[in-house]
Amino acid sequence: MADDAPKPASDTERLRRWRLVLGAPASEATGQLGGRDLALDGVLSQLYDADQDRSGGLGASSPKVARWLGDIRTYFPQGVVQVMQKDALERLGLTRMLLEPELLAAVEPDVHLASTLLTLAKSLPTRTRETARAVVRTVVREVERRLKAQLVEAVHGALHRAGRGQRPRNAADIDWDRTIKKNLAHWDAERRRLVPRRFESFGRRRARLRDVILAVDQSGSMASSVVYAGVFGAVLASLPALRTRVVAFDTEVADLSDLLADPVELLFGTQLGGGTDIDRALRYCDGLVTRPTDTIMVLVTDLYEGGDAQAMLVRAGSLVARGVTLICLLALTDTGAPGYDHYNAAKLAALGVPTFACTPDHFAPLLAAALARQDLGRWAAGAGIAAVRPLAR
Repeated sequence: MADDAPKPASDTERLRRWRLVLGAPASEATGQLGGRDLALDGVLSQLYDADQDRSGGLGASSPKVARWLGDIRTYFPQGVVQVMQKDALERLGLTRMLLEPELLAAVEPDVHLASTLLTLAKSLPTRTRETARAVVRTVVREVERRLKAQLVEAVHGALHRAGRGQRPRNAADIDWDRTIKKNLAHWDAERRRLVPRRFESFGRRRARLRDVILAVDQSGSMASSVVYAGVFGAVLASLPALRTRVVAFDTEVADLSDLLADPVELLFGTQLGGGTDIDRALRYCDGLVTRPTDTIMVLVTDLYEGGDAQAMLVRAGSLVARGVTLICLLALTDTGAPGYDHYNAAKLAALGVPTFACTPDHFAPLLAAALARQDLGRWAAGAGIAAVRPLAR
């Protein structure tokens, strides 16, 4: 066995681990804990042994919750901390802990927490709102740090490739590297110079090469997707080659395009938790389309239509028939595993609308493929993404 190979756990260590997993009732079989393990077990018990007394647990007082939040960051790595915070919100009904600024300051920021804060935005007390904005801004910066460069590079690359081959208007438009490569066959050996037959262009023929519309379902089930879509919308709006609009909808439609300069303001402009009227949203977005064949519309929704589902499908089909590149993302989350209306998804796919879930890391290459007018069904298959199969009309 190599020196650096992992050593098998001893019997004592295995019993210790089982005791931490199973809790106090397993003490007789696994033995007692001591020292740091006893404190760690106490942190776990406050969360995972609380089923026996839901009125207890962490909900007794703000200082107790704040202390617990500090403890879990002492004993566990960041990824585990985020999972435990999510479990605390769901298992113990600790939404109220986000209503106190001193508790909010103790929480490890993540996308789930940001989406919870956005859901509660209208009910946050005044003294908590600035703290909530600071937490959301931290999450936005982390998402931008992780994904902005990839998105910008993908968009620039796709637009550059799409614009190639156009006749240059002046010397500044000439792509000399590609011009030389394309004309190597026309080398004049006698005069020792290249005589180009065709000049290749960078493709700067229009100020804006594409229109992008993000239509984002802001019902409660789509909360994490809203966070990522908001950040992506703000990044895309910063690119001069794109005209970007962001529309959030539930049973009403809110055009948030004027807030794209600040993704935090944009996110707080959403109203998470309402119903869903996708047809109404598509009708509004249809009115924004002025250049159908140069428009990419990304509909982010789980397709649980609270309005007229048939009208929604007819409108989607009309957009496709006009030449709009319409894409439906059932989720835009780290797990990429959505719950969605399978019937509506299959009917939408039958209309020629690529329909699938997408992780944030896949969004940049997806948009690049759409900008390059690639077959998005083939792109999804190549990326290992399972697209929804069409349902017969």
